[in-house]
Amino acid sequence: MMGISLENLTPGLFRVAALVIQAVLRIGLVVVAGYVGARFLRVALDRLESVLITEGERTEMVPGTTRQRVATLIGLIRTITLVVLWALVAIVSLDQIGLNVTPILAGAGIIGLAVGFGAQNLVRDVISGFFMVLEDQVRVGDVAIVNGTGGLVEAITFRTTILRDLSGVVHVFENGTINTLANMTKEWSGYLMDIGVAYKEDTDRVITVMRRVAEELRQDPVLGPMILEPIEIFGVDNFADSAVIIKARLKTRPIRQWDVGREYRRRLKKAFDAEGIEIPFPQRSILVGEASKPLPVVLAQAAAGSGRAD
Repeated sequence: MMGISLENLTPGLFRVAALVIQAVLRIGLVVVAGYVGARFLRVALDRLESVLITEGERTEMVPGTTRQRVATLIGLIRTITLVVLWALVAIVSLDQIGLNVTPILAGAGIIGLAVGFGAQNLVRDVISGFFMVLEDQVRVGDVAIVNGTGGLVEAITFRTTILRDLSGVVHVFENGTINTLANMTKEWSGYLMDIGVAYKEDTDRVITVMRRVAEELRQDPVLGPMILEPIEIFGVDNFADSAVIIKARLKTRPIRQWDVGREYRRRLKKAFDAEGIEIPFPQRSILVGEASKPLPVVLAQAAAGSGRAD
């Protein structure tokens, strides 16, 4: 009886053992394939990171910003791809041991949908931040205007963008709420000027002086390298109440436009003084009483009348 039972059980045990061995081998192959895929992804992403950093550092003006941006972007891509890869490995492995993975996939979809609804603002911010970093819209160290608020970009994450204004106030913006973004220092900056001179001045002579001062500034050992091109003088831009307005622009390296512009205005004021070029200021004539009589005449008449009374 015992011999018969063992004889009957032996084929079944062999079949079970064979199935277990086959399942283990399949799972092992899946895990090995996942490991190889993960290694391949790491190597490919490391190579992509090196290429992006090399290309970005050719044009970056603030050292380290390209490396930080690319590292953040590659880090997110690496995390997403590895999570997806190992999730697939786990699902395929469960399928190899005979488990029905359909309910697992359905449950994961429901959980993902619930999390998506509950954290939709977070997901919105992360997606917006991802594309902001991917498209290189703004970098750490840039001067930008976000939703009407300007300042120096101190940090960029996939959820928030942080600015510090000239007064030192820190402004934090969720990336999903950024409606307008103006980068004032991307690749190069411009210092725009409206120079007012008196109507009696020869505008051609004024423009000549402006060009001369700009060229002298370009020879400056400190500020000269910050100026990318000769000054652009667009010409007479407006006839104001008391001045002729000449518009000009200095093209500089990022964030250097204010240093260059302030020094240019200082030198231009001295040059105008030396050349006798008048920088006008608004003047008003006040009439008291009869509109036809200027104020000095009215005062003189009043003084004369007072003297006769005495």
